[in-house]
Amino acid sequence: MKNIAFFTLLLLLAACGNSNKGHDASGVFEAREVIISAEAAGVLRQFSINEGQQLGAGQQVGSIDCGQLDLQKAQITATESALRLRTTEAAPQVRVLNEQIALQQSQINTQREQLRVVQVEQARLQKLVAAKAAPAKQLDDVNGQVAVLEKQIAAAQTQVKVLQQQIKAQEESAGIMNRGILSEEQPLGARKAQLDDQIRRCTVINPIKGTVLSKYVEAFEMAAPGKALYKIANLDTLTLRAYVTGDQLAQIKLGQSVQVKVAQGDNPAKDYTGVINWISDKAEFTPKTIQTSDERANLVYAVKVATPNDGFLKIGMYADVKF
Repeated sequence: MKNIAFFTLLLLLAACGNSNKGHDASGVFEAREVIISAEAAGVLRQFSINEGQQLGAGQQVGSIDCGQLDLQKAQITATESALRLRTTEAAPQVRVLNEQIALQQSQINTQREQLRVVQVEQARLQKLVAAKAAPAKQLDDVNGQVAVLEKQIAAAQTQVKVLQQQIKAQEESAGIMNRGILSEEQPLGARKAQLDDQIRRCTVINPIKGTVLSKYVEAFEMAAPGKALYKIANLDTLTLRAYVTGDQLAQIKLGQSVQVKVAQGDNPAKDYTGVINWISDKAEFTPKTIQTSDERANLVYAVKVATPNDGFLKIGMYADVKF
């Protein structure tokens, strides 16, 4: 009878234990891991990080030797300077033509003064000839001088117009030639901007705040675009991926606070407050490493619980969830 009572008590304790597991789901902590890769090719001259090191966003962690890019940029800068030396200025030719115009204008002024004097003499002789006090030949000679001076002045004015047209042609020709030469500056500027971007990528900048999980290369190794350098994750908040049955979906919703329990061996479990931030919209077969409170269910739904980390939680650590 004593043996029967003992076994009955064991069965009752087992039944009570199975009826209250203390959690609704179990899962494993994970983090958003980011693999940082090189963006340029060259020798990794400096790479000062270690696994477990805390990095800030925007922190420089390494540099790649990009000396060839610097030389290419210097060559483009020299080519831009050479382009400006090849440009043509119309000023020297224009200055000579302006001097010729000034000389022609001076001659025109002199000829006009001579014409004025001769025209006065012409008017006087016209009166004398009309009074038959002077021979007509003198008037004819003066008339000829007036005609010659008028033609000379007209020719000089035409020459001034020709010189002015030459100035305009020189300026237009220099402008066309310079535009052709300076048109090469735009593609050179675009190429320089491209090199500046490539040179910027030679500096390895950590993009996010987090902890270095893995380091794949060492200083002085060869880097190439797309080659992984290290893996980093922000461990301030970990995500617990757990699985629930279809019957449990009615108990949870996005933004809901839940209790997360993490075992500590023989010590009491640590409690955290997490928030459900994702619920899968598709069912899947029960993972072999995860069990829900209803172990008879074949299909479960994955949920993610954002859990603040006080430094105790680790990636891959198991935890229980109580809704």
